[in-house]
Amino acid sequence: MTAPILTLLERVLQSPRCQARRVVAIAGPPASGKSTLAAGLVEALRQAGVASQLVPMDGFHLDNSILIDRGILDRKGSPPSFDAIGLLRFVQALGAPQELYYPVFDRARDLSIAGAGHISPECDTIVIEGNYLLMDAPIWRDMAEYWDLSVQLTCSEAELEARLIQRWLDHGLTPEAARIRAQSNDLPNARLVGQTALRADVVL
Repeated sequence: MTAPILTLLERVLQSPRCQARRVVAIAGPPASGKSTLAAGLVEALRQAGVASQLVPMDGFHLDNSILIDRGILDRKGSPPSFDAIGLLRFVQALGAPQELYYPVFDRARDLSIAGAGHISPECDTIVIEGNYLLMDAPIWRDMAEYWDLSVQLTCSEAELEARLIQRWLDHGLTPEAARIRAQSNDLPNARLVGQTALRADVVL
């Protein structure tokens, strides 16, 4: 277990909860390490005897057909490309000890699958991760009141760019296409995350 995860685990276990189920939000720019940190935290919680589950925000991507109609397919991953209202309604239900289903994003097929994620009533702690979970903007900012603990990840733009280019290379893009994809869409999204972030309980 890494030092950041151990520190975060202790903070999570000490945090009071607003409802029956604890909800932890991990936000940050693309390629900042949210998914890795969130998965590590969930595993640490489970090892500590806490029934926990990771929920990625990516399942709330709008379908490509809608993005095409709106002329923003090339900005997929930006705030307007998500079902923010649907995500907010889901977040509002997370704290109650009830069975929930949620959409999961299939990266290979570049689409969301409805009802592919399941949360059992026995789940004690939800760790939800995504770029805009702490964004100070309409609808998005309303989610903040439901976080029992919020975590913001930061990273230099140079490091983010290198990681993003490598991500697209790993998806089969050419070096030039990977660079264009990172610089035209991902990095503007990353800057937006940094410019609009609400104050987090923990900054890493």
